[in-house]
Amino acid sequence: MKTKSILPGTHSLLNLMMLAGICQLAELPSVYSQSTVYNTTLGEANVITPEITTEQLEKIIADSSAPVLDVRFAQEYAIAHILGSINIPEKEVETIVQRFSDKATLIVLYCNGPFCGKSKRVSAELVKLGYTNVKRYQLGVPIWRALGHTVQTDLAGFQYVFRADKTAVVVDARSRGEFEQGSVPGAVNILVGEAEQANEPADGRLPHKDKGTRVIVFAADPKDARKVAEEIAKKAYWNSSYFGGTTDELKAKGLWQQKKLK
Repeated sequence: MKTKSILPGTHSLLNLMMLAGICQLAELPSVYSQSTVYNTTLGEANVITPEITTEQLEKIIADSSAPVLDVRFAQEYAIAHILGSINIPEKEVETIVQRFSDKATLIVLYCNGPFCGKSKRVSAELVKLGYTNVKRYQLGVPIWRALGHTVQTDLAGFQYVFRADKTAVVVDARSRGEFEQGSVPGAVNILVGEAEQANEPADGRLPHKDKGTRVIVFAADPKDARKVAEEIAKKAYWNSSYFGGTTDELKAKGLWQQKKLK
């Protein structure tokens, strides 16, 4: 069987082509080699308004560079919302128009994630009204939480969960001494730096085998509650949040039990 001979110089040509291909790959934008779940979107086709990534939303919130609107129901917002967002439900588009009259301003909308149509419908209405810079965080609250971000619970949301969800875990992030004097009935005491231990099966303060359990952290200062909630979220408790109010507010609503001194 005869084999075809390779013409002189062919090896050099092939090597050059391979080298050129490698160089082209090396010159591709870094996004291709650094793509992560944090800098991606749903990539939907034929959308009226563009999506933003989780990283972009993080920056917008950190810089306070644009209003972030939660267009879900008021109760959903009260139970858990992205820190710094403003609740204007889907049916109240006129409120958005009144509060943000500059139609060129950047407005970011979010709702309940990939299969929620609220932010899409609101953004379409705003475009019809002449708004030119509306964007959506279509990944929504579920993905935001799944990626380890804690969310905030308001007083009405705390009351709802406490009364309606008997499986919820309420965490008191104050000192041991304060906790022993009185707390929300049934609360457990977890301080900053204790989430790791509290998650151990033998510890029992957190439901190790049910990471979907609602967990709400409170403290005298919501900043302290947030620190503990962030640590708990990083232990895969995606349904965790922190109370954005104070213990005085909880006491005023009767959500408190003074403990008997021994």
